[in-house]
Amino acid sequence: MSFQYGGQAVIEGVMMRGPDHRAVAVRRPDATIVIDEKPVGSLTRRFAFLKLPFVRGVVMLFESLMMGLEALAFSAEQAAGEEPEEKISKWEMFLTIAFSLGLAILLFIVIPTALTYYTAAAIQDNFIRNLVEGAIRLLIFLGYVAGVARLPDIRRVFMYHGAEHKVINAYEAGGRLTVEEVQKFSTLHPRCGTSFLLIVILIKVVIFSGVTASGLFGQIFFRILLLPVVAGVAYELLKLSGKYQDRGLCRIFIAPGLWLQKLTTREPDDSQVEVAIKAFKAVRKEGDINVS
Repeated sequence: MSFQYGGQAVIEGVMMRGPDHRAVAVRRPDATIVIDEKPVGSLTRRFAFLKLPFVRGVVMLFESLMMGLEALAFSAEQAAGEEPEEKISKWEMFLTIAFSLGLAILLFIVIPTALTYYTAAAIQDNFIRNLVEGAIRLLIFLGYVAGVARLPDIRRVFMYHGAEHKVINAYEAGGRLTVEEVQKFSTLHPRCGTSFLLIVILIKVVIFSGVTASGLFGQIFFRILLLPVVAGVAYELLKLSGKYQDRGLCRIFIAPGLWLQKLTTREPDDSQVEVAIKAFKAVRKEGDINVS
């Protein structure tokens, strides 16, 4: 397979991304499934240098965030049984992205850096200090996921997340895309965004260890400045782990990410798997033979 399909869970549905299109399939309150399909445009097709390793990861992350927010907005409208009168504006999209990034920076950079700065000041070794900071960052992430997982609506999103993974796993194994067959596959997948976040946390320990800055605000500033570097490296490692997931050393590397996915996925019911299958079939590449 030259193209690696992917997607994300949305409200009462799944978004899948193919080589040329993305599709959002949502279960409406009347039990019907509505599909919104759109062509995928990427800056990497216009500017060749953006396809370079470590650069493409930053572009893909930003484009995936934009696509994901648009899919979430559509799914929220459809799941509520509403017909959208107007699409989300670019200004609203910008504000949503800005808020999301701001919250992520606060939770996973500002707070861990500040806690480490004040509690581990006696530690002279920069690598050990960053290990402490990475542990704090991981605990915050686990606490955040465990907290939101208690919400009924989020639990259903996690079930659709599991359905998305089952479909991708079935496709990549050459299985038939029927509800019965797809349900036999795992809800865990090595290219999951959850695994990406864990890789980011680990990569930060290494990269930030090579950066020294005086004062708390200086450390926070350089951590924010290096975010594109972290994202680029983490993306390449995620793709590499997905490509060689069956190799011995790679299986050890991806194991923690798969364990973490047990917090962000749940076993889906048949109706949710049906939605995920419809989303995938809407974007499958022409000529695929294992998507009956």
